[in-house]
Amino acid sequence: MAKKVARTTDSEPNLAPPVPTPAEVAALAVCARHGNKPSELMEILHELQHQVGYIPEHVLPVLARALNLSRAEVHGVVTFYHDFRREPPGRHVIKICRAEACQSMGTEQLCQHAERKLGAPLGTTSKDGAYSVEAVYCLGNCALSPAILIGDKLYGKVDPKRFDDIVAGLNKETAA
Repeated sequence: MAKKVARTTDSEPNLAPPVPTPAEVAALAVCARHGNKPSELMEILHELQHQVGYIPEHVLPVLARALNLSRAEVHGVVTFYHDFRREPPGRHVIKICRAEACQSMGTEQLCQHAERKLGAPLGTTSKDGAYSVEAVYCLGNCALSPAILIGDKLYGKVDPKRFDDIVAGLNKETAA
């Protein structure tokens, strides 16, 4: 996307720097709070994602410059760790445990049901932006598996029917 450059005369462009996006401003502020230390990259990314909701692609060069890292180094960390989102999340983020205890109790069927019900494969967001569905590998609720986490609320013994009831409750909360 080309930026328009205001001209003062036909031959002299106004070279004013582009206005930073809110995400870029947030990234610079988070980096500054961490002393612009490259060793703080993970903490910076977590804090930025908490503030913005995800790590926008256009912020990676800003982070790299602030931390004196290459863009490839920052990109590598963001793409390696599955906890970092690269797209805005849905209004409700549903994390489904896929660890061994949950697998033995039917999480595979639960995942398939959730994907069909929400129209969003694991690792994606539904077309209407209502739900993001993510796989996680242990929610620490093994005795009550399969388990899911929505926001900060943990649910155990989730089968397809209970899943539908939980989602229906989310829809009622959103409508209210």
